[in-house]
Amino acid sequence: MPPTDEILVHARGLTKRFDAFTAVNAVDFDVRTAEAFGFLGPNGAGKTSTMKMIACSSPVTEGELTVIGMDPRRQAAQIKAHLGVVPQEDNLDAELTVMENLLMYARYFDMPMSVARPRAAELLEFMQLSGRADDQVEPLSGGMKRRLTIARALINDPELIILDEPTTGLDPQARHLLWERLYRLKQRGATLIITTHYMDEAEQLCDRLVVMDKAEIVAAGTPRELIERYATREVLELRIPDDARGGLDGRLDGLAERIEELPDRFLLYADDGEHALEGVHSREIPIESALVRRATLEDVFLRLTGRSLVE
Repeated sequence: MPPTDEILVHARGLTKRFDAFTAVNAVDFDVRTAEAFGFLGPNGAGKTSTMKMIACSSPVTEGELTVIGMDPRRQAAQIKAHLGVVPQEDNLDAELTVMENLLMYARYFDMPMSVARPRAAELLEFMQLSGRADDQVEPLSGGMKRRLTIARALINDPELIILDEPTTGLDPQARHLLWERLYRLKQRGATLIITTHYMDEAEQLCDRLVVMDKAEIVAAGTPRELIERYATREVLELRIPDDARGGLDGRLDGLAERIEELPDRFLLYADDGEHALEGVHSREIPIESALVRRATLEDVFLRLTGRSLVE
């Protein structure tokens, strides 16, 4: 199901402060019904603080926020009844079975057992956990626990599903299975809000996204729009021998729209990477290796937020 024009989450000047520290600084965004909307950013950028305000688990300091047409300041309980929230850390009850975790959670929504049990069975099948219904939670793999956490968040058939770093710590196979399940949810008309620092995840899942850095939104658009705006169609990665790097003296100038020098390689951003490589060869610049690849959201992310490590 494609996204609609109906606005499910509306934020203007949304701000979150903790004493003198500003975690989210006057951000504006809208999330439409039936779309997957992403928040990207390095650690400490303000993603999780924004999500907690949307989920009504942290009060708004300043600004305007409506969620499913309601005000979190006055209607938090009503909003929460329509949300499914998947936190960064799995908080399943290890002493219960897989099925019991879902049935216990259904009680928070006053669901009768006659409704909760078939709903739980349907969700376990959707998340490919049917064969584990009677198993204890503790021995499950990380990927299974994550899928169970998402199944639990869906028990109340939420209008809006909030996923905070949904695949952190999972191996590639588990990540791809989870992506496929989330894509199926979106096909069914679910609205997803996802925070992630995995660029490939954002490209796979998000219809639109914002990039946050230092508590502010620094860019917004579809993955393709952001790549076109902040990168080029292709990137040429060059490794040049250490003894030749000092003698380049601008010999790479003019071969690309933008050139970035890293400690281990040069990145040449160009619409035609092969043509840029031909220019390198014609200037007889010595190279150890060369790779032409398409530009990705990671190139955009690093350009906007920098390459320095945020601890």
